[in-house]
Amino acid sequence: MATAEARGAWCVPCLVSLDTLQELCRKEKLTCKSIGITKRNLNNYEVEYLCDYKVVKDMEYYLVKWKGWPDSTNTWEPLQNLKCPLLLQQFLNDKHNYLSQVKKGKAITVKDNNKALKPAVAEYIVKKAKQRIALQRWQDELNRRKNHKGMIFVENTVDLEGPPSDFYYINEYKPAPGISLVNEATFGCSCTDCFFEKCCPAEAGVLLAYNKNQQIKIPPGTPIYECNSRCQCGPDCPNRIVQKGTQYTLCIFRTSNGCGWGVKTLVKIKRMSFVMEYVGEVITSEEAERRGQLYDNKGITYLFDLDYESDEFTVDAARYGNVSHFVNHSHYFPREP
Repeated sequence: MATAEARGAWCVPCLVSLDTLQELCRKEKLTCKSIGITKRNLNNYEVEYLCDYKVVKDMEYYLVKWKGWPDSTNTWEPLQNLKCPLLLQQFLNDKHNYLSQVKKGKAITVKDNNKALKPAVAEYIVKKAKQRIALQRWQDELNRRKNHKGMIFVENTVDLEGPPSDFYYINEYKPAPGISLVNEATFGCSCTDCFFEKCCPAEAGVLLAYNKNQQIKIPPGTPIYECNSRCQCGPDCPNRIVQKGTQYTLCIFRTSNGCGWGVKTLVKIKRMSFVMEYVGEVITSEEAERRGQLYDNKGITYLFDLDYESDEFTVDAARYGNVSHFVNHSHYFPREP
């Protein structure tokens, strides 16, 4: 029988609650990083987030959610015992944001009680804390899955929306059943300097796509032919740009204008620089037509034609894709001239 390692990682939905899993792990003295049980907190208590606040006999108390422990073990702790300044600041920020939020164009007026929080305020703070944890886990997962240099950050300062539930990060095109993508190169160059010699683009009858600064110099719609595994040039070849993936640190963020998730850069990008490749599931044009009608009804689309010379295949990044899945009309790429 083949081992699990040989088959690859398998994911099976679990119907048991997180609290139950954590209790079972602690009972059996087992660690599981994915549910917050580590050697550090297996028998110790570490503050995960703060849930509520009250004042009793002039002493401030916070309701603490302990990392890796179920909600049933939450306890009220005096402020003087808490050594988590960042979590305390997040608690106060979330409280302030809730009390000052705007609903239907009118400010919500909630009296700030210094003795105890209103249930609605505490509920919002807990939801925000859980969202923050979920987004951090998603960010960690994205950076584990990516195979390029650029880091990926996730940010939501707008609402309580968490990670998308039906999106799977991929680095390369994913052919749908019945579709075969031939990626093997038929020829390669033997250049010592691909920028000056007759390289792969010239063999294909087109111009080299990049200038000395690795910026794209050919018109939009022109195919890009890069060096490949058959070429004798190395990884520093000036004609190997797209294949290296995203080199910039990008942030998937929640837009404030109702357009869902967007993408912004955290560094300056020079004009005409390659940023990312549109990756997704490769489907036939017939299937794209069917999905397109469904997407039109929802007011969304992730379909792009793949081929340069024909329209046989289409890329659909609705469920499978990379950072480009989140690019929309709200994205912002500050650039240098």
